[in-house]
Amino acid sequence: MVKNPLNLIPTRASLLGRLKNCDDQESWAEFYDIYSNLIYRVALVAGLSHTEAQEVLQETMIRLAKQMQEFKYDPALGSFRGWLLHEAGYRIKDQFRKRHPERQAHGGRSSDTSRTATIERIPDPGGFVLEDVWEKEWQQSLLDKAIEKVKGQVSARHFQIFDLYVTKQWPVQKVAKVLGVNMGRVYLAKHRVSVLIKEEIKRLEKKESEWQI
Repeated sequence: MVKNPLNLIPTRASLLGRLKNCDDQESWAEFYDIYSNLIYRVALVAGLSHTEAQEVLQETMIRLAKQMQEFKYDPALGSFRGWLLHEAGYRIKDQFRKRHPERQAHGGRSSDTSRTATIERIPDPGGFVLEDVWEKEWQQSLLDKAIEKVKGQVSARHFQIFDLYVTKQWPVQKVAKVLGVNMGRVYLAKHRVSVLIKEEIKRLEKKESEWQI
């Protein structure tokens, strides 16, 4: 089996290598498009505000930009995506520490012993819980991106039917009545839009896999 004939398909390592060039705006924009929403969503799920989650995203990307110059791929040390998960987790904990700087001066303990401090309750960056959230939010991020892309590829009526029937989970009879169509058209629109969304998710997964190691 011929692998990567004529180097027409960039390898995963070569894609990461492109990030070593800070002037490669196209590669950085592609990377940001893939991972930014994931990092932001995970920060929100951890309990941060919109502003704090944005700071986590910015600080993680800054950390990445600084580290890429010295980054060397070693399969024995784990995946690049795993490294990104750790970095995001550390930035999340940093945001909680900023909320309660006085706890750092007292060994991280709050005077209120009746409840555990938030910083002590969030997942360990390397722990199973954060990894589970990371994967769940990644899948949701893919779905959201795919739906948004397909929305511009189908008619407004077909997408409206899909949105009401699948996303908002209206009964098929209600969708048909409100939009003035028969139930057969509802099922057909749902099928067509669903197929396109699945195809877009596969495309996004393939695109993302080129960045992962």
